[in-house]
Amino acid sequence: MDAKSEIEIAHGYPSALPVVTSAAIPSVPAPACEGSDLIIREALTDDSHPLFCIFLGPLTDMAIALMKCPEIENRLTVIWIGGGQWPHGGEEFNLSNDIAAANIVYKSKTKMWQVSRNICSKMRVSLAELQAKVEPHGEIGNYLFRQMVDFNDALGNNPGWPLGESWVLGDSAAIGLLMDDQAFCYEMVPAPTVSSDMKYAQGNASRPIRMYTDIDSRFILEDFFCKLKINFPESWQ
Repeated sequence: MDAKSEIEIAHGYPSALPVVTSAAIPSVPAPACEGSDLIIREALTDDSHPLFCIFLGPLTDMAIALMKCPEIENRLTVIWIGGGQWPHGGEEFNLSNDIAAANIVYKSKTKMWQVSRNICSKMRVSLAELQAKVEPHGEIGNYLFRQMVDFNDALGNNPGWPLGESWVLGDSAAIGLLMDDQAFCYEMVPAPTVSSDMKYAQGNASRPIRMYTDIDSRFILEDFFCKLKINFPESWQ
């Protein structure tokens, strides 16, 4: 996208945090992490605009930021693509990478919007749709489509997944909620804790979080396709 000078890139923490056994957020010392430092810096600015931190994987950097600087917990909103279906939970990839971090964020006072596995899975597209609507639009469109094809080719003999004809652009749900928070598609639920088998337990009624129960996937996906078309016309080649 030729945007290196416009976007700051900070490295996230490379591994999961130790298991959290206490009811409180662990205090410092917290591990060094560029991503967490960036979150803290942005949260402590005097900018009057709301701050949203979106996580398309584990919540490790957010948890470290809260450990380092607990006073930021009322200064931002976390949007997380992760966790199993409410209210029972269960296996989910993003959560599995750092269960301890999720519990730290749940225990904080940070505003949290969660899009669980069953909701983000509604962001389903076919590879044919990506070929028609993404590949023709700029080097970025070509790259995004080709990496899907290359990935499917590399794992083509793997039974069960990937499916070859479809993909779930589940992380895009977080971007969509920044555009429109889809106010009638969530409920407020007690922040849970997560057990080692990734099931929810011990909801904290005094600490509600926003749990999405549905999402308008076509609104989000069509916006993406249209922005590609507007900014990267098919004549780029």
